[in-house]
Amino acid sequence: MKFDVLTLFPEMITSALEGSIIGRAQKEGIIEINAVDIRDFSKDRQRHVDDYPYGGGAGMVIKPQPVYDAFKSLEVKENTKVLYMTPQGRPFCQRLAEEFSKEEEIVILCGHYEGIDERVIEEIVTDEVSMGDFVLTGGEIAAMAVIDAVSRLKPGVLGKEESYKEESFSDGLLEYPQYTRPPVFMDKEVPPVLLSGDHGKVDIWRHREALKRTYEKRPDLFEKYVLNTDDRIVMEQYLKNKH
Repeated sequence: MKFDVLTLFPEMITSALEGSIIGRAQKEGIIEINAVDIRDFSKDRQRHVDDYPYGGGAGMVIKPQPVYDAFKSLEVKENTKVLYMTPQGRPFCQRLAEEFSKEEEIVILCGHYEGIDERVIEEIVTDEVSMGDFVLTGGEIAAMAVIDAVSRLKPGVLGKEESYKEESFSDGLLEYPQYTRPPVFMDKEVPPVLLSGDHGKVDIWRHREALKRTYEKRPDLFEKYVLNTDDRIVMEQYLKNKH
């Protein structure tokens, strides 16, 4: 899978994503990250890419021409998804990451300053994506989060498919608590079921803990989760004991 990132700061993308799991995936040829400097397509001698906004106001706006020319240089297929990282976009979530992971190539456009001329956004962008209700200085950090979340869903990146299938949000619930050695730390013991060797009981315990954790920490997610009969019994008992 290939990611093309249109940015004013390509070194932010390349340096941050060259290590750890994503870096290894690039070396193994599973994913490719191509950071394109929008300034290289400026027709200004000083490589300026921004100008004052029409109508007045604070800040500067990125001009449409260098963005459009940078995009055209990629020569991507006609149906390629082009994401624009903006607080106005669709909230990014695990389901969206799974949707994007089915693509062969994705272009990500990073804004800066007061934004990008609306005309080029209308011309090339297929999806506007938001990382949340807050504003960053630029789209690079958001773009890296998308690349990381999507890349790890590609076969071979994590090594084992189960590594991401059992994580938070994969089934609509938060992930269950995790434990490792030692069996006792600060007088706190690992739940005995995890030491039992009975994988069936472990799976049941993990699902029940995921239900409880989601209820406590993300009630918004819990409300959307469809409980089966066993789930309802577990939660009724949990709430009874809690009170």
